[in-house]
Amino acid sequence: MNGDLRHAAVVVLGELGRSGDYRDRADAGHGLAGFAAMQEAFGPLLELVLDPGDTFVTRRTVEALLRRKDRAGLTIVASALAVANSPHSDWIHTAIVDAFGIFSDDRDNAIRLCEEISRDTDDRVALGARQLHEILAEIDPVLRPA
Repeated sequence: MNGDLRHAAVVVLGELGRSGDYRDRADAGHGLAGFAAMQEAFGPLLELVLDPGDTFVTRRTVEALLRRKDRAGLTIVASALAVANSPHSDWIHTAIVDAFGIFSDDRDNAIRLCEEISRDTDDRVALGARQLHEILAEIDPVLRPA
């Protein structure tokens, strides 16, 4: 991996995320989600999840973060969930159900990760992880292992 190029990509996508056009911000959130494990992507991704101008940006960014099905994506979603207002939390909730409502293994793994994240030293992340855990626990996935 080329760390300099990855850093440059995060910077450019972060700039796109500050665009006045909601479509640019949604594309930035989708693209930045691929770099969620990089510390410098956390802030811009959190801002996009909580986009004040359009909840489409929220939905698109959260979907991309959840598709990662990893600690980095879930941590950002949890952090946002802890402080999200009603429209944002509704779209975050919808994206969670969509992402984890099909395969029980995916949902169960996300629950385990949320249990770990809920012990985070950042109170906001820990609170959001507990909220995310509650949402995940309510989901009854369609497909289970045979």
